[in-house]
Amino acid sequence: MTPLLELRGVSKAFGGAIALREIDFVLGAGEIHGLVGENGAGKSTLMKIIAGVHTAYGGSMHLDGRPVHFASPRDALAAGIGMVHQELSAVRGLSVAENVYLGVQPTNRFGLIDWPAMMRGARGQLDRLGIDVDPAAKMDTLALGVQQLVELARVLFSGARIIILDEPTSALSPPEVQLLFAVLRRQRDEGRSLIFISHFLDDVLDICDGLTVFRNGSKVADARTAEVDKPWLIEKMIGHTHGELEESYTGALFLDSKPDAPVILRAEKLSLAGAYADVSLEVRAGEVLGIYGYLGSGQLDLARALFGKLPADRGRITIDGRPVKLSSTSRGRAAGVAFVPESRRAMLFADAPVFKNISISILRRIGRLLLHPAVERRIAARHTETLHIRPPGVDRALSSLSGGNQQKVALARWLTHLPRVLVLSEPTRGMDVGAKEDVVHIVRGLREQGIGIVVVSTEPETVLSLADRILVMKKGRIVREFAGEAVSKDRLLAAA
Repeated sequence: MTPLLELRGVSKAFGGAIALREIDFVLGAGEIHGLVGENGAGKSTLMKIIAGVHTAYGGSMHLDGRPVHFASPRDALAAGIGMVHQELSAVRGLSVAENVYLGVQPTNRFGLIDWPAMMRGARGQLDRLGIDVDPAAKMDTLALGVQQLVELARVLFSGARIIILDEPTSALSPPEVQLLFAVLRRQRDEGRSLIFISHFLDDVLDICDGLTVFRNGSKVADARTAEVDKPWLIEKMIGHTHGELEESYTGALFLDSKPDAPVILRAEKLSLAGAYADVSLEVRAGEVLGIYGYLGSGQLDLARALFGKLPADRGRITIDGRPVKLSSTSRGRAAGVAFVPESRRAMLFADAPVFKNISISILRRIGRLLLHPAVERRIAARHTETLHIRPPGVDRALSSLSGGNQQKVALARWLTHLPRVLVLSEPTRGMDVGAKEDVVHIVRGLREQGIGIVVVSTEPETVLSLADRILVMKKGRIVREFAGEAVSKDRLLAAA
């Protein structure tokens, strides 16, 4: 039979970096097909080509046996291909019905929006999907999982025959996952085809009929899910057998968990609705605690809670044995906690000079009433030299530095007066190998000074290169601890 969708020899480069190499991909009618691979393996790039987001690429794409080349997502949608992105595009201030009919609202004979017809149509569409929600409810009053189902309803309402789902279960609770899977199976049985991108290998094996594995921009395997298991998937994703990895990592990655070091920070049964539940952990002096999990596992929100940026709903935190209420970032700083978020733009000022970005956190210590730019420059120059920030000029705009050097500036902000606890969220994201190595040396140097460090990441390499002890989070809960033992990348992937 002619495949519903077929790609032949598709390649894509961004500048000089190859993102996809000669990819062949086939999607059959009435199939749920999974895509798996590590971060940067090429999954999302391929899907954005199919969805019309990336328009310049090599190779060819065929729909119903006919060649197609989409100039925009609108072209792809007109051809029956819709995509539900991981970062939801729902308009949170509008109602459910308005989101289902976004851009295609029904009108009456006077050209005005037909609100009763829109409410009835949205209700029918939601009922057909098994989604029990009031069409008049505002989107921002709904749980994230329900918002995701409403966005799926919008794509289905558009008439799409092929639906691409990017990490659809990353923020869902187990009951919401099962509701989503019931909806997807119903759509498959009605003849629609779905492409399911996920880091959650258990979910892929549960919902998908077939799957494709990507590694470093290349397709490395196709399989029917009934014929494979999770260890097979991990082996294909990484490119080594478990035994080879375990042997190669035994010496270099033996975790020194420092069980006798004094506890600086203790969290007990922290919970935040929709993000994580009953999380308890300890951070010890001179130790790097790694918290690893796939995107949506709750670890990024947990990192914010430890600084007071997104306080937990319930639970207790103590620092040096004293209870603290981290209800704001100012309370977090006062308690001796520092935080570097995963988005540098969230804490740095691109148009300001380097020295201003470094000194902003200590201006009150320098002088309460007057600014002292000469002092700020001296402090910044010292950190620039110590951290090897390049180019070294403290008066140049931060935006003139590479991402890796901007990350060093973000770290430097907290080094003049050392914190008790330093929380780093995705500290090496988007860096080249050299910059990552510099960050590793910086973190290890801070560890030697007795700081308790928390490294939170969705990248196993980051956690493995930095941590003395590792907690694994899965869908909002800690499911595994690695301490005082050899650990490897495949063991982390298998635990998540």
